[in-house]
Amino acid sequence: MPVSLIIYSSTDGHTKTICERIIKFSNDINKTKVVSIDEAAKLDLSKFNKIIIGASIRYGRHSKKLYKFIKLHKDLLEKKEGIFFSVNVVARKLEKNSPNTNPYIKKFLKISKWIPKKIAVFAGKVDYPNYGFFDKYIIQLIMFITKGPTDTSKSYEFTDWSKVDDFAKELWSNN
Repeated sequence: MPVSLIIYSSTDGHTKTICERIIKFSNDINKTKVVSIDEAAKLDLSKFNKIIIGASIRYGRHSKKLYKFIKLHKDLLEKKEGIFFSVNVVARKLEKNSPNTNPYIKKFLKISKWIPKKIAVFAGKVDYPNYGFFDKYIIQLIMFITKGPTDTSKSYEFTDWSKVDDFAKELWSNN
């Protein structure tokens, strides 16, 4: 039976990729399970010692499903080793790439009223070629306003994988 659970709330799959990277550092991969937030809603969370939630931002917000999930399980998450990380493109900026400086982490903590045992933020990915028409051009506009890349023929990955690795090593260091 897995004792650790990694839950992802992802729009385009990059948060899931980060979760899959994190699990590779587990001391016992067979005791760690990675699931979507929809799958997690069907699980008995009380059976897990450590619950890690990774969530992406789209248009300045974490998903409504995430907030609903947190509200429903907040007490349990606080009793267990509840951990949270956000994946957002704003974190590509040095001055916004820590939990204390990232506006989406601050907003998440205020809205959810959850106090995770550990919090992290990772820069995400802009994958223009795989977006639909609407997303492509709205995200391009957001990138223009925030002085990010706007060439819609390319993908831009901002994730600092060594930061993800360090976070993962720290998560599993006490197992």
